[in-house]
Amino acid sequence: MEHALTNKNDKLPMIVIGVVSVLIPIVVALLLFIPQTGKLGDLDVSFLPHLNAVINFSCAVVLLLGAYFAKQRKLELHKLMMYIAFTLGAIFLVSYVIYHFQGGHTVFGDLNGDGILSEAEKAEAGSLRTIYIVILLSHIVLSAVVVPFVLLAIYFAITKRLESHRKIVKWTFPIWEYVAVTGVIVYLLISPYYA
Repeated sequence: MEHALTNKNDKLPMIVIGVVSVLIPIVVALLLFIPQTGKLGDLDVSFLPHLNAVINFSCAVVLLLGAYFAKQRKLELHKLMMYIAFTLGAIFLVSYVIYHFQGGHTVFGDLNGDGILSEAEKAEAGSLRTIYIVILLSHIVLSAVVVPFVLLAIYFAITKRLESHRKIVKWTFPIWEYVAVTGVIVYLLISPYYA
């Protein structure tokens, strides 16, 4: 029988999961709303969006492989894929923070790269801009939502609470997969506007 979440050994891990789950979206929001461009000197971070797209794509593939190996009861391969996916997610987060701390923001449709979307540029972007914004917003919201789910899924796996792990993974996997795939889509849509 699995231990309930009220187990006193769960208190510290649950506090850590809660704090991390709140801090990550706060840091990302600060980077999005308070640009810090150039604080790292002349460090060129222009390659990071491309790297982030590769990381997101790789994460999407690894998550699919992890789900496949779990269904095949190849649990060591499943664990390996999940460790890789978590590591890719952590690398992505660091890369994303560095890029937005140093590199600033790119505006979808800003053809001349001045950071301002003129009416003419907005008209040229058309409905694709709306599609981009909808995908981007869903990607951002769900990337924040998935953090505690991922951390709980890992915690339940490590503590061998497989029933709890399976229950939370039913929600975690599709959200995480969506975030990884839409990360690639967002990159493909905005990449023509990088300076």
